[in-house]
Amino acid sequence: MNQENQSIIEMRHIVKDFNGFKANDDINLTLKKGEILALLGENGAGKSTLMSILSGLLEPTSGEILVRQEKVEIKNPTVAKDLGIGMVHQHFMLANAFSVLENIILGYEPTKGLKLDFKTAKKQIFELSQRYGLTVDPNARISDITVAQQQRTEILKVLYRGADILIFDEPTAVLTPQEITEFIKILKGLAKEGKSIILITHKLDEIKAVADRVTVIRAGKSVGTFVVKDVSDEKLAELMVGRHVQMNLDKEEAHLGKTILQVNDLKVKESRGNLAVKGLSFKIKSGEILGIAGIDGNGQDELVEALTGLRKVESGNVLIKGEDLTNQKARKITESGVSSIPADRQKYGLILPLTLAENLALQTYYQEPYSKHGIMNFPAIHQHAKELIKKFDVRTTSENLAAGELSGGNQQKLIIARELDRGSDLIIAFQPTRGLDVGAIEYIHKQLLAERDAGKAILLISYELSEIMQLSDRILVLHDGKKSGEVRPESTSETELGLLMTGVNKGKEGASRV
Repeated sequence: MNQENQSIIEMRHIVKDFNGFKANDDINLTLKKGEILALLGENGAGKSTLMSILSGLLEPTSGEILVRQEKVEIKNPTVAKDLGIGMVHQHFMLANAFSVLENIILGYEPTKGLKLDFKTAKKQIFELSQRYGLTVDPNARISDITVAQQQRTEILKVLYRGADILIFDEPTAVLTPQEITEFIKILKGLAKEGKSIILITHKLDEIKAVADRVTVIRAGKSVGTFVVKDVSDEKLAELMVGRHVQMNLDKEEAHLGKTILQVNDLKVKESRGNLAVKGLSFKIKSGEILGIAGIDGNGQDELVEALTGLRKVESGNVLIKGEDLTNQKARKITESGVSSIPADRQKYGLILPLTLAENLALQTYYQEPYSKHGIMNFPAIHQHAKELIKKFDVRTTSENLAAGELSGGNQQKLIIARELDRGSDLIIAFQPTRGLDVGAIEYIHKQLLAERDAGKAILLISYELSEIMQLSDRILVLHDGKKSGEVRPESTSETELGLLMTGVNKGKEGASRV
């Protein structure tokens, strides 16, 4: 048998049963040596469960696994590591207070006599980073480096432990377009060096760009495995969700009303005391979507935190429906008719140990009918939760499940359900479809457009240029905390947006075509 065609991993008839719920139901998967295999499926389809079995975090209820043609039992992550299997999780497993070097060698520290041999470790890590194009400062503290550099640290960690079978769980969910391009180069380099890769992703364009084959699973079952170059995006989307998916939105012309949000010469500092938002001004009227495009770290976080009462405004003001709400408390701003979908669902959007019902009531628990005279009305809270879970297709067995038990995409849908349900006049949507599959993205996009057509004002901040282009009526481009351009989607391109995002202002020709 040709070595390139050999199976390095075979998962046969895998079943994982959680108290009667089959997260994996007779799934088959084969990974060939030196290939990049994409694993595609809806939120909650069972992708992460299947890979948790392969990486030793879960044991299958039934089925068998072969590694290099030999049957194995992967009872824990140590067994997986000894078999050369390493997993880079969607939410990184790093100690923020430790350095890059300390995180990489943690648990596998080289010693010289009775002392830790940091010199040898640093040399090994340098060689790995050079070989695979994974540049990162080994002495930098994790809390001080970018998300992309943290991801490189995670990759170096599994390579340092000797992995030649790499699993990536939604690796680009937290990366900017430029970082995604760089990451795809890294993946191709790893495969060229003989590594075998499984890539869990929802993004069809990434599958087309980097994967050799794609295995599709739906509702815990195998749908099939396909050669990527032989199957269209539309077909993959249909296989994944079990129905036709509208890839391009039909957007009606905007009907503008009164100004809902007005931001005047806004200046906001970041955590270290430097200005992050530098004299920004813009308006949004009812019935329109203003998209904010920009590379991550150009003031988007600080802008949203200032608008929602989570960060102090240094100067300038924020008017919502004509009322100056600059530096007001978050609840005051929320009650004035503002909904917010945060970029980090686990840090700012949900309280993970609380149930779905409790999370859905976080903004309204103190209001009727959910409480009266300080007494909580739990039947009303639970009934409301059931209705929202059904309406927004949150995949769960019960509203009593802890939010932390949901897949990342279903956690996102839970937040969107809560925020859109309140009928706010202003919706601030920061990365609203991060981590969602194409079916869920289609649904959320249609929901946002329906809100816009119902007369809501929407501020959309996204690092997905295709999302900005599809949804926005106007696009404001941020660079270094300032407006570098303002354009309309029908008269611009992703290339022009990319230039404006890097600070290349096209002046009279294109910086302000609105």
